[in-house]
Amino acid sequence: MAVNNSKKKKKRIIIFSVIGGVLILLIVLVIIGSQRKPVFTVQTEKITRRTITQVVTATGKIHPVTQVVINAEVSGEIIELPVKEGQRVKKGQLLARIKPDVYQAQYESALANHAMAEASFIRAESDFKRVSELFAKNLVSQADMDVARANYLSAKAANEQAAANVRQAKETLSKTVVLSPMSGVVSQLNVEIGVRVSGSTFMQGTQLMTIADLSVMEARVDVGENDVVLVNIGDTARIEVDAFPDREFIGTVTQIANTAKSTGLGTQDQVTNFEVRILLHTPPGIEFRPGMSVTADIETATKENVFAVPIQSVTIRLPKSSSPESDSDVQLVNGSKKKQREKLQEVIFVVKNGEAKTVPVTRGISDDTYVEVSGENLEGLEVITAPFKAINRDLEDGSKVRVDNKKKMRTGTSIEKEG
Repeated sequence: MAVNNSKKKKKRIIIFSVIGGVLILLIVLVIIGSQRKPVFTVQTEKITRRTITQVVTATGKIHPVTQVVINAEVSGEIIELPVKEGQRVKKGQLLARIKPDVYQAQYESALANHAMAEASFIRAESDFKRVSELFAKNLVSQADMDVARANYLSAKAANEQAAANVRQAKETLSKTVVLSPMSGVVSQLNVEIGVRVSGSTFMQGTQLMTIADLSVMEARVDVGENDVVLVNIGDTARIEVDAFPDREFIGTVTQIANTAKSTGLGTQDQVTNFEVRILLHTPPGIEFRPGMSVTADIETATKENVFAVPIQSVTIRLPKSSSPESDSDVQLVNGSKKKQREKLQEVIFVVKNGEAKTVPVTRGISDDTYVEVSGENLEGLEVITAPFKAINRDLEDGSKVRVDNKKKMRTGTSIEKEG
C-alpha cells in the first residue's frame, strides 16, 4: 500500500515538473518575441512625374443666363392669355391682357379734366395779357395786375397737373396689355384666363410667367467656403448632368458670389457656401432645361511634370532631430499639443533594404488620387502606399517591412513576427 502511494507521489511530481517547464518555456518565448520588431506587410509604387489637376467639386442646378420674371403691374381679371408654357415668343408679342374697363374710364376722366383745365388756362392767359397791356399804360392798379398774374400761374399749374394725370392714366391703361420684353421661351406660366391678379406701383404684383432664353444656359453650383478661394473666373469645369448620363459637358466659370449663403444657422449642420456660375458650352442637339441637377468638377490649377504620390502616402511625423518627451509626442496633429504641432512635418515612407525610411516632403496641389510633392532626390524611390493604418500611425523610421504588391491589402496592418 505504501509502495503504491510512493509511486503516485513520484508520478505527480513528474507531471507538475513537466507543466512547470512548459510554462517557463512559454514565458521565455513571449519575452523574446516581444523584443523582436514587427514586420509590416506593405504595398508600394515608384515615385514618378505626373500631370496633376486640382479639382473643386460642387453640385447645383441649370438656369438660363437670361430670363425675365413678368409680374402684373395693375390689378384685374385676365381676359386674354394667348401663350402656353414651353411656347416660343418674340419680343413685343402679346402675352396677356388684363380687363381694362376701370383704367379706360380713369383715362377718359383724366382727358376730360385736362380739357377743362386747358380751357381755364387759355382764359387766364388771355386775361393776364390784357391786364399787362393796361398796366403798362397805367390804366389798372398794381393789385389788379397781381390778381391777373396769380390767376394765370394757378391755371397754368392746374393744366400741367391735368396733363400729367392724363399721361399717368394712359400709362396705367397700357399696363393692362402685357408684351414680351424679349424673345425666348415661356419657361413657367403661373396664371390662366379668369384669374384675378394684383398689381401696384409700389409693390411687386402677381407673378404671371417667366420668359427665358434657353439657347444660353449656365450651371449655378454651391462651393464651400474653404474651396471657393481656389476658384477663379475663367476656370474650366467638367459638367455631369443627371438627365444625360455617361456624358460630360464643358463649361467656364463666369461669376463668383461675393456674399455667402448659409443654411442651418446656429446648428451643428450649419453650412456656408458661395454660388459659382458656370457658362455651359451646349453641343448641337442638346437641350438643357431649367432646374436640371448637375455636378461640376472645376479645374482650379494644373501642374505638369511634377513628382506625385498617392494622397494616402503623405502623413505627419516628428522630425528626426526632435526628441519626444513621451509617447504622446508622436501622435498626429489632432491629438498633439500646440508646441508639438509646430514641430510636426509632412513625410512619406519609402522602402530601403527592407526598412521604412521617412523622407520629408512639401505638399502641393492634388487631384482625386495623387498629390504633388517636392523634396530631395525623390525620383525612382519606392514609396509605401498601403495599408493606411500603417502609414498613418504604426510605421516609424527604421520599421521592418515586407513588400507584397500582388494582393490587395485590407484596411489595417498585417504584421508578421520574425523568426
